Amino acid sequence: MAQYPAGMHRRRFLIGAAAAGGAAALGMEGKAFADDPIIPAESTASTAGLTTNSIGAISVTQADQQYPDMVRALNARYTAAPESVRVVDAPAQVAPIVTEAVRAGKRLTIRSGGHCLEDFVYNSETQIVLDVSKMNGVYYHSGTNAIAVESGATLLDVYEKLYSAWGVTIPGGICYSVGMGGHVAGGGWGMLVRRNGLVVDHLYAVEVVTVAADGTVKTIVATREAADPNRELWWAHTGGGGGNFGVVTRYFFRSPGATGTDPRQLLPKPPAEVLFSAVSWAWSDLTKDEFVQLAQNYASWHVANIGADSPTRFLTSFLLLNHKSNGQIGLVTQVDANAPNAQQMLDDYLAHMNQGVNVVQGALTEPMGEMSALPHFASPRRMPWLQATRFAGTTNPLLNDPTLRAEYKSAYMKANFPRAHAETMYKYLTSTAIDNPKVNIQLTPYGGRVTALGDTDTAVSHRGSAFKILWSVLWNDASEDAKHIAWTRESYEETYADTGGVPVPNTVTDGCYINYPDADLNDPLRNRSAVPWHDLYYKGNYPRLQQAKKKYDPKNFFRHSQSVRLPAA
Repeated sequence: MAQYPAGMHRRRFLIGAAAAGGAAALGMEGKAFADDPIIPAESTASTAGLTTNSIGAISVTQADQQYPDMVRALNARYTAAPESVRVVDAPAQVAPIVTEAVRAGKRLTIRSGGHCLEDFVYNSETQIVLDVSKMNGVYYHSGTNAIAVESGATLLDVYEKLYSAWGVTIPGGICYSVGMGGHVAGGGWGMLVRRNGLVVDHLYAVEVVTVAADGTVKTIVATREAADPNRELWWAHTGGGGGNFGVVTRYFFRSPGATGTDPRQLLPKPPAEVLFSAVSWAWSDLTKDEFVQLAQNYASWHVANIGADSPTRFLTSFLLLNHKSNGQIGLVTQVDANAPNAQQMLDDYLAHMNQGVNVVQGALTEPMGEMSALPHFASPRRMPWLQATRFAGTTNPLLNDPTLRAEYKSAYMKANFPRAHAETMYKYLTSTAIDNPKVNIQLTPYGGRVTALGDTDTAVSHRGSAFKILWSVLWNDASEDAKHIAWTRESYEETYADTGGVPVPNTVTDGCYINYPDADLNDPLRNRSAVPWHDLYYKGNYPRLQQAKKKYDPKNFFRHSQSVRLPAA
């Protein structure tokens, strides 16, 4: 049954609380931060880190009514039957649970927001799920002079707290309920990607519970400081992916170059207002040549405007290539309304997108995958930034429906589409083998400030890419799994048929995105290239990630089907 410490109630997280539920965060010399509570060394999992607003760690088992809701991912394909789910609401509660799992030889996985696109958390080998979703504080931390964000916090909650308290933000993702734990570690991005870079570009430090070779559980704070002996652990969490090196309990954000101790000056300010445009092209009006032209228009603009200091970096746009059964292809665009010539920038972009496409644009009216359920915008809408962020993240039934089943694949792109790539997409998006308006191939923005850093400055190795692609295939009924998975595989592998069925790093394509994991990349029947799955994700950074794995998880305690492997002896 669920176990609760006596007399405790649910913890509330208050913005600005300098010591809000922090762990005894061991720094480079093993000292606790001055503004963290000291946790006794012999604390148990159920009592560690208790404050007057903490419920402590809770164990949920199959005897508990809530158990079925706590052993499934957002993607309804993935469920598990663990012995227990351990729910924590303070960083100091994590280490005792990890210690227990290590001593008992139990397979432990970590859940933050539940959005992992593969079965890394919920699978048949899972024995303990460590659920950090209630560990969601956001507060200024004087010990690091940074804003601490606990790993269970979700994106919209973080945006609202950062903006309402200090008028700042981090350039994270779109979907409101994505958890910070995996999103940051995988090099997350969103609507401000071209304007402000990746979320990891503003990461100062990370607090991680690790397991040493002798089984000792340690809590380490690793920073980006050059003299920090644990800097490689920080680096590994700037694009190395979740579930590889330990349990992240907190991220600490401070932009490079930020000075002073005022939280209002530590992170970028978002746009005060944005211009939000949502337009569409009717499938019934498009020829194959016009479809190819539309895809190539999107690609050519992003390739031409990739520069870190491009005046167009204030514009981000998504081209949603929906299956023909949806009825339309959509284009969602956001521009910083205070950028120089913002309206003209938007007008020029929309004109570029229409070149060679003899179809009248209409308002986007139907569910559109990543940017679903948008309004009937006859013209761009000007709105405050947070309102636009809430709107884009919360009004999307496809992103937020926990009953949907899904399959995903990804690609980074350096150059425009070869015609064969675009024609293959057209072939499958017009195929009658499936009839599902929730199927699409999304072209998504990159470049701009992403390119201000090099491929080794963080673990994100695709900074020369101009845009990305996501195959997003959603359906309702388990009886249709085989049909939809087959469509996804066939369309993806045929698109990249000339490079072994995957987007290998070359002058056109540039590998895959770790936050859109795809277990098929491990399968030599699906990935017929000479490039292994880990080089598609990490390219030349993989050996360095392996060395971090060797140092911080030498027992390979934290693992899944695509976790970083220990280096060969």
